[in-house]
Amino acid sequence: MKIRVGFGFDVHRLVAGRELWLGGIKLEHEYGLLGHSDADVLIHAICDALLGAANMRDIGFHFPDSSSSYENIDSKILLKKCVELIATKGFRVGNVDATVCAERPKLKSRIPEMQKVLASVMGIDEDDISIKATTTEKLGFTGREEGISAYATVLIEKADRA
Repeated sequence: MKIRVGFGFDVHRLVAGRELWLGGIKLEHEYGLLGHSDADVLIHAICDALLGAANMRDIGFHFPDSSSSYENIDSKILLKKCVELIATKGFRVGNVDATVCAERPKLKSRIPEMQKVLASVMGIDEDDISIKATTTEKLGFTGREEGISAYATVLIEKADRA
């Protein structure tokens, strides 16, 4: 079995008048993330990690913000397409380890729901998705609640050919 590891990072600004989507679920919050799509930083970081592991560039290459096709798109659709893209090279998702950095809203109680949604989209077990939430202790743009960032590491697997 051949394995590869990928790393992804994303950040979006918090603004009024947008819904807040993280990990494929809608969260109640007075601000949402600004972006061409629904701006789900967690899914975007996972997408970049998957594409990077398969040496397939990044999310912006495959789904450019200059294309109206992706305007306000549900990031779960992009994640599903990334799983399909890596499959064209014979890879499947092994596991995901991700961290979301946000002062608010508090995410701990919503992580199981995120795991369930993401597992369904990627076709893997919930136990293969680790999501952690942290703050930056009021430091930097995250601490000032100007934005939210996410980091993801993935392992992808390819069966050996006989």
